[in-house]
Amino acid sequence: MSEFLQRVESEIRSRRLLSRGQKILAAVSGGVDSMVLLHVLHSLARKNHWQISVAHFNHQLRGRASDADEKLVRQTAKKMRREFYPGRADAKKIAAQSKISVEMAARKLRHEFLARVTREQKIPVVALAHHADDQVELFFLRLLRGAGGEGLAGMKWRSPSPADKKIALVRPLLGFSKAEVLVFARANKISFRDDATNLTSDFLRNRIRNELLPLLRKKYQPGLTRAVLRLMEIVGAEAEFAGATAQAFLQKMRSRRGDEVQTEIGNRKSEIAIKSEFPYVVVGCFDDLPLAVQRKALQLQLNEAGVVADFELVERLREAPTKFVSVGANVSVARSETGKIELRIQSVAEFNSGELKLKFSGRATRAEFGGRKFYWQIMANEKFQLPKKKFTGGTPVPLQQTEFFDADKIGGEITLRHWRAGDRFQPIGLKSPVKLQDLFVNAKIPAVRRRELVLATTARGEIFWVEGLRIGGQFKLLPETRRKLVWNWSKFPV
Repeated sequence: MSEFLQRVESEIRSRRLLSRGQKILAAVSGGVDSMVLLHVLHSLARKNHWQISVAHFNHQLRGRASDADEKLVRQTAKKMRREFYPGRADAKKIAAQSKISVEMAARKLRHEFLARVTREQKIPVVALAHHADDQVELFFLRLLRGAGGEGLAGMKWRSPSPADKKIALVRPLLGFSKAEVLVFARANKISFRDDATNLTSDFLRNRIRNELLPLLRKKYQPGLTRAVLRLMEIVGAEAEFAGATAQAFLQKMRSRRGDEVQTEIGNRKSEIAIKSEFPYVVVGCFDDLPLAVQRKALQLQLNEAGVVADFELVERLREAPTKFVSVGANVSVARSETGKIELRIQSVAEFNSGELKLKFSGRATRAEFGGRKFYWQIMANEKFQLPKKKFTGGTPVPLQQTEFFDADKIGGEITLRHWRAGDRFQPIGLKSPVKLQDLFVNAKIPAVRRRELVLATTARGEIFWVEGLRIGGQFKLLPETRRKLVWNWSKFPV
């Protein structure tokens, strides 16, 4: 047995990744990492009485190349006399439909497929081919996205599947470098396929792998992998300690609270009464807890309540006890002096159905709607530059309340109205329309203000302007724009 195989088997045993006689589903893409994993498990199977099956998911991202990957994995499984379970879906198409990245869609589809196969075949564990270099890439990926301690700790040797917590994911190669995996593949003449998309700069992870890490290793730290893995181990242990301490604090707080608020959170349209003052008794000193534990205690409670616990929200709650913060339509959250998270859900207010239809003409015109005054004029866009002066038709308004649009794309008639359920809008900077409600949440616009804001649509119902947000990207001025709409607005004096 080779040294590589001995080391993998040692890691599996010492970390209790797989038990003797275990049924295992090997997730194999056709790349060198997963093909090595399959050969390693196959080589160790007889000795450990493992029952190995092979699964391959075709994301249909590379046409014939993706089909060739599937063919290689199928042939290899057949040669090894292993059960083969294929799956496929158009990840790019589903990503567009779901308004998520292709990477996220592919990962979600893959894990759902693996979970489905394991449930159907009664296989309790899936073996994945992640290695040490993947850990380093993941560290920098999450670092650049602002992850916390748990995120920076990276992947674990064993963890639950994101698609089904009852299914275990194991990573027997996590302690081995990419170079070691390649050496084993060449020494054992293991066939594999290279994924050309790994060389492109379309994905952030590829740029980290192909540009950032080589630069850091060459110019700053030759032993980057070892240093990062050590840091991930330290950060992970500290995050685990903070999490365990926060859990203990919450259990103590809950067990000693004297007056509980009973809440029934069902349909958001139902009105839920929650006392504005917190009925609590002092069970400990939240403010005396270490900062990391405070944050973790709030994060855990927010997650339990189904609220996205981003850093800004956690900090606002931590620094301002008893002050409610809006986290969605009709939903706000606050913490008590003792650290207890409270939700407040108000009855859903009716959408304002009022609207005003306007027709454009060549002359400057004005209108009033929703407590706002509007002034507009259509002008030639000869030099493709935004006017330095305010449009002069009618009463002047501040320059910061002026926008410019392609008049021909908007058309000769528009509608002024308020936000309605299901409205979608594509502001400059986004590639596709998103829910207007999500934009309001991201912009931290309070729920009570959202229905007061005015928006403008074309005759076809496309939203091109929303008060307080960026203009519609489809209607912006371009070099080929012939006529521009100068759009001014202001609120009535209070």
